[in-house]
Amino acid sequence: MKNVLLFAFMLMAVSSNAQLSNPVKWSYSIVKVADKTFDVKVTAILDKGWHLYAQEAGEGPEPTTFSFASNPMFKLEGKVKEVGKLRKEYDPNFDSELKFYSNEVTFIQRIKMRSNVATVVNGNVNYMVCNDRKCLPPKDVPFTVKVPAK
Repeated sequence: MKNVLLFAFMLMAVSSNAQLSNPVKWSYSIVKVADKTFDVKVTAILDKGWHLYAQEAGEGPEPTTFSFASNPMFKLEGKVKEVGKLRKEYDPNFDSELKFYSNEVTFIQRIKMRSNVATVVNGNVNYMVCNDRKCLPPKDVPFTVKVPAK
């Protein structure tokens, strides 16, 4: 009986560990590009075999989207840009040509500061990843990036 309970406990531990795995590692940074102008960089590093959908993904999967909390200290300049090797492939599961990134992609949002004071950029990225066998449900990841004074 003890062996059966031990086996069941180990099976549950392995199962919960598999559910907690995340094939995307996110990092965030800020780069000054001009006086009062900064780029907020959000980088996704993907485990081998996984891909992350572009902001204009195609029909079917959830595209990667960004939202930024309003902050009176800066304004957003333009839209979020994608920097990486964009792939386009027909996916029979979604019956659509899809756009996605493998390995790594950086998303860049330019901001213009209203004055030279330190502040923070709070945002959220919503994304969906798939490999050749399965897709994970869309996930929200909040982030904060500090903007230095001057």
